[in-house]
Amino acid sequence: MRIISGKYRNKKIDFLKNLKTRPLKDSVRENIFNILKHSKNIKVKIEDSNIMDLYAGTGAFGLECLSREASKVFFVEKDKEAIINLKKNIKNLKLENKSIIFDEDIFKFSKNLKFEKKFDIIFLDPPYKDEGYIDVIKILKDKNLLNKNHIIITHREKRSNLKLNKYINIIESRIYGRSEIFFGSFF
Repeated sequence: MRIISGKYRNKKIDFLKNLKTRPLKDSVRENIFNILKHSKNIKVKIEDSNIMDLYAGTGAFGLECLSREASKVFFVEKDKEAIINLKKNIKNLKLENKSIIFDEDIFKFSKNLKFEKKFDIIFLDPPYKDEGYIDVIKILKDKNLLNKNHIIITHREKRSNLKLNKYINIIESRIYGRSEIFFGSFF
C-alpha cells in the first residue's frame, strides 16, 4: 500500500496481513479522492478540513487526507495490532502533530464525543459483518459534530441489506468489486 497523491505521494503504508483487517485498496481509495475532488455534488474540500477516520485500521484514508493538506485527522481503532501499525505509519510520515488516535471501541468513543471544532469529512469503514455502524451514524448525527458542508463516506459490501439512505442523504455511490462506497450527508 502507498499514499496516492499529495505531499507524501508514493510513501509506503504498512498494513497487517491478517484476517482481522481489510485494507482499502489503492485503486478504490484513489477513486474516492477523485470523486471528492471532482464531483459537482460534493462541496467539501480536503484542504484544511478536520477528518474523522472511524474503524481506521492502517489509517490509509486519513493519511491520504493529510498528504492532501487536511488540517487534522482523528483516527479511531480498537484492534491493538492495527493501532501499533497505525502509530508506525504516522511516525514514519512525521504526522504526529496532525493526528490524534483514539484507541477504543467505536461505540464508547462516539458516545463520549466532545469536540470544539466540527468535522468536514467522516469516513466509516467497518468490517463487512458489522451492522452496528448504523448506530454510530445515528450517534454522530445526534451529537451535531459536522459543519454545514460535510460529507460522510461509508465503505460497505455491495450486498449489504441495511438501508443507509434512511439515515443519510446519499449523494453518490460507486461499486468496486464486492465493495460499495456511499457519499452522503445528514438531512
